[in-house]
Amino acid sequence: MSIEIKNISKSYGDLKAVDNISLDVKEGELFGLIGPDGAGKTTIFRILTTLLVADEGSATVAGYDVIDDYISIRNHVGYMPGRFSLYQDLTVEENLKFFATIFGTTIEENYELIKDIYVQIEPFKKRRAGKLSGGMKQKLALSCALIHKPKVLFLDEPTTGVDPVSRKEFWEMLKRLQQKGITILVSTPYMDEAALCDRIALIQDGKILEIDTPQEIITHYPKTIYDISADNMYELIITLNKYEHHYSVYPFGEFVHYTDLRKNFNPNQLQQFLEESGLTNITIQQTETTIEDTFMELART
Repeated sequence: MSIEIKNISKSYGDLKAVDNISLDVKEGELFGLIGPDGAGKTTIFRILTTLLVADEGSATVAGYDVIDDYISIRNHVGYMPGRFSLYQDLTVEENLKFFATIFGTTIEENYELIKDIYVQIEPFKKRRAGKLSGGMKQKLALSCALIHKPKVLFLDEPTTGVDPVSRKEFWEMLKRLQQKGITILVSTPYMDEAALCDRIALIQDGKILEIDTPQEIITHYPKTIYDISADNMYELIITLNKYEHHYSVYPFGEFVHYTDLRKNFNPNQLQQFLEESGLTNITIQQTETTIEDTFMELART
């Protein structure tokens, strides 16, 4: 295994940020930690990259213990924190050279590894990092994390605040890096990005809810989901929550995701109830389950 975590816990006073977590990441795998802000993702990353010490449990990264072999781990991993943390007064080129020097290498030595990424920011190599767009900052941070050819790459919410096009490009870059044999552990609050990982761990309040492939996690969802819409979506949500047979009601884009307590759910009965409640232009149709639906279900149990 490239990463092994056994019964890790970490508290800050009375707050348990990580609560007895165990998981493993296979060599060459693209593994996702999926959960909202405050779920414990960043704390796990900081423990694995030797920036924090766990209160309990043990962990290894690339075969090295996070306590006994912390220096070796720092030489063999790349870490891209959630907040842009490069030197904003240095240019793109100066930042890259600085990080290459720290690890005793050069841009030229590992250029093939970062080439696909660097060619996109090379036209701005003389620009200060603080003047780059969000997407360009992201690419520079990734290049700096890769400059020493790490065995394991840690990416903590790398696409937060980035436009949809840059998000798509970033995940395409990760897939290419994976093909080069790098193990990647990425965290994200975006449920749609979960499907791009080989396996995922859904995490909430410092606890793992489930670990599996995205498709297998979706198949575990126990109910049928319906997309429901109406002219007044706010009133629709309130009214659905008043329906005596409702099980779950969640806003989901332009629809409300609805599940019913009954196995023999009749959409016509629900439509009649909504119409009698004063709602108009109602649509009810069965839809496919998503990772977000599964997460909401697991988080409520």
